[in-house]
Amino acid sequence: MNRRTLMASAALGLTMAFGGGAHAAGMDKVKACFVYVGPVGDGGWTYQHDKGRLDMIAEFGDRVDASTFQENVPEGADAARVLTQMALGGCNIIFTTSFGFMEATNAVAAKFPNVMFEHATGYKRDHANVSTYNARFYEGRAVQGTMAGMMTKSNKIGYIASFPIPEVVMGINAYYLAAKKVNPAVELSIVWAFTWFDPAKEADAAKAMIEQGVDVIAAHTDSTAPLAEAAKTPGVVGFGQASDMAAYAPSPRVSSIIDNWAPYYIKRVGQMLDGTYAQTDTWAGIKDGEVEIGAITEAVPAEVKAAAEAVRDGISAGTLHPFTGPINKQDGSVWLADGATAPDGDLLGMNFYVEGIVGDIPQ
Repeated sequence: MNRRTLMASAALGLTMAFGGGAHAAGMDKVKACFVYVGPVGDGGWTYQHDKGRLDMIAEFGDRVDASTFQENVPEGADAARVLTQMALGGCNIIFTTSFGFMEATNAVAAKFPNVMFEHATGYKRDHANVSTYNARFYEGRAVQGTMAGMMTKSNKIGYIASFPIPEVVMGINAYYLAAKKVNPAVELSIVWAFTWFDPAKEADAAKAMIEQGVDVIAAHTDSTAPLAEAAKTPGVVGFGQASDMAAYAPSPRVSSIIDNWAPYYIKRVGQMLDGTYAQTDTWAGIKDGEVEIGAITEAVPAEVKAAAEAVRDGISAGTLHPFTGPINKQDGSVWLADGATAPDGDLLGMNFYVEGIVGDIPQ
């Protein structure tokens, strides 16, 4: 499966323009189309991308036609067929919103050089009409890890992982490092669900962790199922993933990572309209407003809330980096010396656990 491929050479030209694929003359109206890996009602990842689409429509009104979107698109040949149909259907720009759409995006882009393709969380830009965009989700994981390390009573925290790609691995590492910083006794349990959206599997993963004594759960999947499962056991808490999931507040949902895609979609379609669009690779985070930390509820002790907000604010101000040395790899070898911060290339190609995490990354 393509999204399991580790991004060994992904850190090329973040937030820079490459030229090519620009609409120098601008456009009177843009047809923007979206391809989703899950349903818009998933309450998480796809829901937030679709919210971005709707916010973009509200911004531009009749200057944009963004009524075309496809839910539940499998990765691979099915994605290529959907993209081809959209390109033939007059889409000027197509947003493909899952890592696993990377190969299909680039393959179809080669056949339609006048259509702009925007791929979320990927790294391949094989053609001038392909751009990539991503969010620094690991920054939010550091905030969650701080809360998890301080709130756990069992010293056992959990992480429901989707696929072993760098985005997920760096999330695991950031979560654990932040928790370990505030609670040296903490232990991390990882369950690989091998899915982005499967509520039953996600619930089973949460249940398995809870049975092992885990009392704080973070998820890197797309549904609300882990929170629903956590709600069945008093004392177990978790976090909204990709969207606020406020229906589960004040507990078990004690905060959330919110993916705010609207500013990016508005910017890129706006550039199509005004003639400034060009190929880019963007990786934005908390300081840019693309990663937001949802409200911390009254179920969280005041000192925990203060610590979490300090991490959030430090990241936003640029005074705190979640990956600051000394940090060793799982095998004990030095990764980052004291005071050194991780270069983006290391993060985008991350294929190792940090020291202290037990278990292997699936291959």
